[in-house]
Amino acid sequence: MDNKKKIKEISTAHRYLTFFVDDEQYGIDISRIKEIIAPIAITHIPKTPPFVKGVINLRGSIIPVVDVRLKFDMQEREIDINTAIIIYEVDKSSIGFIVDQVEDVLSIEDKYISDAPRFGGNIDTTFIENIAEVGNDVIMLLNLEKIFEPEELLDITKLEHEYINEEE
Repeated sequence: MDNKKKIKEISTAHRYLTFFVDDEQYGIDISRIKEIIAPIAITHIPKTPPFVKGVINLRGSIIPVVDVRLKFDMQEREIDINTAIIIYEVDKSSIGFIVDQVEDVLSIEDKYISDAPRFGGNIDTTFIENIAEVGNDVIMLLNLEKIFEPEELLDITKLEHEYINEEE
């Protein structure tokens, strides 16, 4: 019998919520997800970009809601039984992101995660943090905060306060 100690390879796994927008599968770190809800009534706010659908009142909290399809320059889709709103913490504020379908929570080991490809100066892919290979699938791991320009993010996070002030 071999008395040598076996050294295990230390592997770190990160947990991601996976979801679909159109036929593409994406993942986001679960540590910034507050909750996942079915679509509820959205109050439209005038003079906002088309991807900002409005705000929702979630148990007394006013949360801006963004349609990921529209932010990614995809065609808008009717809400159906699979549609979900992911409440995600962005810059210490909660923002709801409408996605076509929430899939699963996966633990993905570092060895299956690689850097996102860069396509040159004219194509902004900074919101894609990494690419994960899970079986035969490739999942784009996103930083939802980076899908916005800094001024867009500031405008969206202000919506909560503006809506509350209008109601008073």
